[in-house]
Amino acid sequence: MFYAKKIHHWLWRWHIIAGLISLPFILLLSVTGAIYLFKADYEQQTYRSMIQVTPSVSYLTYQQQLDIAQKAAQENGVAIPTKMILPDSDYQATQFIAGRFSSESYTFVNPYTGDVTGQFARKDTLMQKVRKLHGELLLGKRGSWVIELVASWLVVLIMTGLYLFFPRSIAEIRTLFRVRVKQGKRTFYRDLHALCGFWLSLALMLVLAGGLPWTELFGSNFKTIRDQTGTGYPMGYHGRGLESDPTKAAKLDLDDVVTIAKDKDLAGVVTITIPTKPKGIYSISNRAEALKDQQQIHVDQYSGNVIKAFSWSDVGAFSNGRHVVMRIHQGEFFGQANWYFMLGLCVLTAVLSASALVSYCLRKPKKSLGLPKAARDKQIGVLLWGSMLLLGITLPMFGISLLVIMTLCLISKILKKTIRLVSAAS
Repeated sequence: MFYAKKIHHWLWRWHIIAGLISLPFILLLSVTGAIYLFKADYEQQTYRSMIQVTPSVSYLTYQQQLDIAQKAAQENGVAIPTKMILPDSDYQATQFIAGRFSSESYTFVNPYTGDVTGQFARKDTLMQKVRKLHGELLLGKRGSWVIELVASWLVVLIMTGLYLFFPRSIAEIRTLFRVRVKQGKRTFYRDLHALCGFWLSLALMLVLAGGLPWTELFGSNFKTIRDQTGTGYPMGYHGRGLESDPTKAAKLDLDDVVTIAKDKDLAGVVTITIPTKPKGIYSISNRAEALKDQQQIHVDQYSGNVIKAFSWSDVGAFSNGRHVVMRIHQGEFFGQANWYFMLGLCVLTAVLSASALVSYCLRKPKKSLGLPKAARDKQIGVLLWGSMLLLGITLPMFGISLLVIMTLCLISKILKKTIRLVSAAS
């Protein structure tokens, strides 16, 4: 019993430390995450005049539209488009894409009139700024380090919280289903925090699993293990290392490749990557709601022969698992229900964070951090320190920050002891 009490106070101390480090940021991440869930609806409305067109009898070829988009890009001094999104409606402008990831820019062409209906860069959009705030605090790589630190401590926060508030008896199980509203503010906010934290813990761990592969240290380690174990994408999946044979036939135009893509009857949003070099290839890919429906098809730009084709079943376990948790994180894995699940999780996590901060402020003594007195670290045991070591290796930013905290604590103890000795000597 005495040993269990020592562990309880020791974990409570680290729970508060983890909360002080991460909770203000978690509140920010909850709000920005909830806003970003509305990205598709927001951009559909904001760029409606670029995206929507009125159908007509005459219709330009895709090659003609590509030429128009590339000419418009040259005239405006922006990157030349190298991808095209295949329209899935007669009322939709053809979208051409230049660049990759955050550097993407978009050009929309009316397929009936040939007019360029609009151009914009992804980095200039409001939702991209929200995403950068969510993932980097608008600080670039330095902000990404901070977010990884916060996410790592959130894991510690969840694990210690589960231990602290898990019912120890059948009678205590009712605490998982109630918030006491008549026993003062301290009890109310403590119960609200504990209740939200307990029921959200597994969902938060799932969301963290979807976000951590994007971080710097953990993400780099994840990719290294994936590549070393061969559990990622198969060689050539994204077209790297594949070449066309320029000696076989005349070069295909974009419409020929569109015909090949339509014959495949791919689900979801279909993208065609356009070659820019004599030995380059056309790549046809789709982003489907169900991962199993996704394919990558690489086509010789001269003969039209399929050089290599991949289905999602060719993708290894690590990449497959990452995409599952990543899509859950983005609210896209199991349809509209996933969207509502993530929105509700963002709202409840904000409540969890706010109630934790209020509860802490109501409980802590004035002019003190309110950390509980804990047993000496060496009295806690090998199992807990082994768990901390394992977490420090798995989550490098947690490990680094833990070493910094322990070093500062050690320096503080040495200084206090030195001051006492000096005072005693004088």
